[in-house]
Amino acid sequence: MGYDKTDELAINTIRLLAVDATFAANSGHPGAPMGLAPAAHVLFNKFMTFNPKNPDWVNRDRFVLSNGHGCMLQYALLHLFGYALSLDDIKHFRQVDSITPGHPEAHDTPGIEVTTGPLGQGFANAVGLAIAQAHTGAVFNKEGFPIITNHTYTFFGDGCAMEGVASEAASMAGHLQLGNLIAIYDDNHISIDGDTACAFTEDVLKRFEAYGWHTQHVVDGNTDLEGIEEAIEKAKEVTDKPSVIKLTTTIGFGSLLEGTGGVHGNALKEDDIKQLKEKFGFDSSKTFVVPQEVYDLYGKHAAEGAAAEQEWNKLFEKYGEKYSEEHKDLKRRLAGKLPEGWQKCLPTYTTKDPAIASRKLSETVLEKIHEVLPELLSGSADLTGSNNTRWKKAVDFQPPNTKLGDWSGRYIRYGVREHAMGAAMNGLSAYGTVIPASGTFLNFVSYAAGAVRLSSLSHQRVIWVATHDSIGLGEDGPTHQPIETLAHFRALPNMMVWRPADGNETSAAYYMALTSRETPSILALTRQNLPQLEGSTIEGAIKGGYIALDNKEADVTLVSTGSEVSICLEAVDTLKEKHNLKARVVSMPCVEVFDAQSKEYRLSVIPDGIPTMSVEVMSTLGWEKYSHEQFGLNRFGASGPYKDVYKKFEFTPEGIAKRAALTVDFYKDVKPLRSPINRAFQQLI
Repeated sequence: MGYDKTDELAINTIRLLAVDATFAANSGHPGAPMGLAPAAHVLFNKFMTFNPKNPDWVNRDRFVLSNGHGCMLQYALLHLFGYALSLDDIKHFRQVDSITPGHPEAHDTPGIEVTTGPLGQGFANAVGLAIAQAHTGAVFNKEGFPIITNHTYTFFGDGCAMEGVASEAASMAGHLQLGNLIAIYDDNHISIDGDTACAFTEDVLKRFEAYGWHTQHVVDGNTDLEGIEEAIEKAKEVTDKPSVIKLTTTIGFGSLLEGTGGVHGNALKEDDIKQLKEKFGFDSSKTFVVPQEVYDLYGKHAAEGAAAEQEWNKLFEKYGEKYSEEHKDLKRRLAGKLPEGWQKCLPTYTTKDPAIASRKLSETVLEKIHEVLPELLSGSADLTGSNNTRWKKAVDFQPPNTKLGDWSGRYIRYGVREHAMGAAMNGLSAYGTVIPASGTFLNFVSYAAGAVRLSSLSHQRVIWVATHDSIGLGEDGPTHQPIETLAHFRALPNMMVWRPADGNETSAAYYMALTSRETPSILALTRQNLPQLEGSTIEGAIKGGYIALDNKEADVTLVSTGSEVSICLEAVDTLKEKHNLKARVVSMPCVEVFDAQSKEYRLSVIPDGIPTMSVEVMSTLGWEKYSHEQFGLNRFGASGPYKDVYKKFEFTPEGIAKRAALTVDFYKDVKPLRSPINRAFQQLI
């Protein structure tokens, strides 16, 4: 082992960069970086393999800071090891347009693997990264060619340990025996409310032991560098289960407020900083100081990482000579490209095809494309038979010793853990070699809302197969029937919410979900059967909205989604027969994609001069953007056979026609009547 004054200097440099940055910003969390600096120093300098000049090298070790409020720890490390993050970037910590935001964001800063901040998310992301490594290694590694061998490390604190998403993920990781995952628990006994004695007194290691983790405790995390190193070494030797190291540290180590909540989320005061720098042997009159010895120490390790990548490149080249197909496949995945012509496997339908539930249509897509898209990993939160997310020949991703599957399996049994599933999918996507898709009921995607939001924020291509999408699920009743869910997720920037009306629209939804590399998708799918629509095509649906039935003399436009589109088409005849009115119908499977079309196209779909009424069996919130009047369900649903539930709320041809006639009458004297697409400052949004 062997540690000397240079190591101590490096650790104190990390601490003081965090102190100076938070003081300059008058904002931030200096305490955790000060306490975790020794562990970070040992981990990054002694164990982790990475190349700062190529942060995307696939076989790098991954690091996730789950307690993301301590991000100055990570920013300091990235700078010191030579990533493209300058001292000036650190000086601009938490400032607008800097690459050192207040919590780590994957698309802002080189070297940040996943976006963390909401506590527990990063921990669950790390589980996803570890699953991706285990799977990718099983697919591509051959005897004599260890292509994918990296470890995933994560730091997490008491806040993460309290969050349910981390507990879900830890349970899953233990079952999966992820020996490539090592977590370091910052046991500093402080959260925002102060000493954790007020709210969190459980034995965390016993909990992890029960989950099936290998556990250790380093009692002195402040100065026992040898103990930290020994613990990580032991953790790496355990290959049949994930490892957690409880590291007892002092938050704000060296500060006048060390060990208290006062150093958690506030910059240190000037007098405290002065004594701290003097204590650590630094000039108290200077800020943002990095001794050359520290740059040299970390530069040496960074050079070792660059050399490791060069050796890997040579190995990968030889691998290509012997395993050309696997080599070609991995290169394609890493380039973010889909296999040539994969979309030709997407099923298409005509009105001669039978009515089929869109959850079954989704299953058909998976059956058709899984062989041509080997990077697609499916799964479900204990609802496989209901979500229809498993193709017939699928092999489960499971530890081989369980006899339930193997590491190369492409179907993940997430268990009843929607939140961890969503966060793990973000980690799977971030790894760079797989595309995750997983199922639950649409209503329960809300359980995972924190993870879904981070999918959008961090540009992760994840796919939610969200079945039982409305009151159409029937008998399970209001607890299972989503009302507000689509409005919630449609409000998310960079999220595609698809609600297909038939088979062609379902194929279109998958096409867009798989080709949109930086946008996640939610596919809201029915339990009940849907007829194949005469006017639907994949080409039309991939525009987000299109004319399903046109009539140049129409009195009203009905704009709808999913299962209600076919009812609107029936309502056209009812309008004609009972109200002597003509109607046209627009199917809007994805408003986000529709919004991205040209204004000219959008106005051709929802034109001026004619009133528009939206029809969707959910909250009407948001539909004023596309319609003058809204027919929806702004209350909870009801339990009963789905046709009876639809009838109760008048989502029938007669109920739609009645409201459409009222819409026409209300707007008959409004001249000129503008399309809701026409907005005053739309181009500024």
